Amino acid sequence: MSWTQKQDDMKTALRALNKANPEVTKGFDTLGAAAKSDGVLDLKTKELIAVAISVTDRCEPCIGFHIAALIKAGGSRAELAEALGMTIQMGGGPSLMYAAKALECHDEFTARDA
Repeated sequence: MSWTQKQDDMKTALRALNKANPEVTKGFDTLGAAAKSDGVLDLKTKELIAVAISVTDRCEPCIGFHIAALIKAGGSRAELAEALGMTIQMGGGPSLMYAAKALECHDEFTARDA
């Protein structure tokens, strides 16, 4: 299944969860907006951190959402690859496997949007 399809399927599931429990998802959205608000770190850096955490936690839907946000924030493949290097160094073999998935996701999304 492509990363685009995985992301579309996850969005559908999240819409259903939002309908079932809107207060919790609204609270999560508020937390996300606060975490991404202007501060010492720019949004691109924050998204690189989010991708790294997504890889180490092995959350494929998170990888998809944060790669898309990273691309939108102007993050390059080279910046992602370097951040993934640190992720691998800190997370070992499992992070290596999910780092490869994150780079694959980036390549699919940039090719799709080209």
